[in-house]
Amino acid sequence: MAALCDSFTGTMKSQFSRNYKNRGILLYIMTALHLLENERIERELQPHPFSFMHLHLLWICLFCWGIFLGWFFSSGYLDDLPETGALKNGTVAALWLLGFIACGVIASLLMIRWRIFFVYLAIFLLGIGIIWAADAWRYSETVIPVYTVGASVIGLFIIELYRRSHRYFITTMRLVLRGGMIMKRERTLRYDKIADIDYSQGIGGRIFRYGNIIPVTQSGFGLGSDTAFAAGGAEVTTKKRFGFFGLAGGGKEVQTPRARTYYELHGVHPFKEVKALIEKMVQESTLAPYQREQVELQREMVDLLRGKMKDENDDAGE
Repeated sequence: MAALCDSFTGTMKSQFSRNYKNRGILLYIMTALHLLENERIERELQPHPFSFMHLHLLWICLFCWGIFLGWFFSSGYLDDLPETGALKNGTVAALWLLGFIACGVIASLLMIRWRIFFVYLAIFLLGIGIIWAADAWRYSETVIPVYTVGASVIGLFIIELYRRSHRYFITTMRLVLRGGMIMKRERTLRYDKIADIDYSQGIGGRIFRYGNIIPVTQSGFGLGSDTAFAAGGAEVTTKKRFGFFGLAGGGKEVQTPRARTYYELHGVHPFKEVKALIEKMVQESTLAPYQREQVELQREMVDLLRGKMKDENDDAGE
């Protein structure tokens, strides 16, 4: 019996090792970079776990709303309503919807993305559909908080997968930026095409040493725009109740560095070291060909001198 158990354990270990090795090969194939001639990778980076905190907060807010609903429903505030019926069901659904609307509108205004509101609304409608299809209104005070918390946990998991899909390569010849879950996107940028570099660090970035780096090309790729618009209107009505409405306005647009997370080095860590490395690569790429040859020659001479000094020290030690 012991021999059988040992044989089974050995077989499982061998299978696990084989699966882990295949998984590692698959991961390497998915993330490997095809290098050019005489090219080498200086750094391979991914966004810091806290760099997507603005997206995490969307689901943390939903998680807190689910916890609040669980406490509210269990506190007896709705005990005066009938156990079943349209009045209680409507009250519960309206209260549930109120949190989605408040979180969705505030998040959409702050992030200037109304798709967030529609995502919240879709989650609410899906929950209503599940409760209605399962005829679970009598258990809605339990189902709704559990569903809300579960949806927030799934959302946090998706955001983490999205973060892990980003990968940035800093090579001796170019920047390669990759990202995306369903549709993979890649941006390749040679150093001699970079006209400007924008750096930014928030409070969390300064604490945990990560930040954003946006390379701007000569064609303007990497630039977005902030637009402000002001308008005013007036209505004039005559005694015979005929009138007209006038509207006048003006706008101002400012170009500012802005890019998607897979078109910039988003949340890279350690920020200062990566910043210095990119500045060094850009500076070297702007050298004239003969200057570049001189720099390479000097590097070779330094390496030879270091090797010679090391050999002399080894001989002296012997």
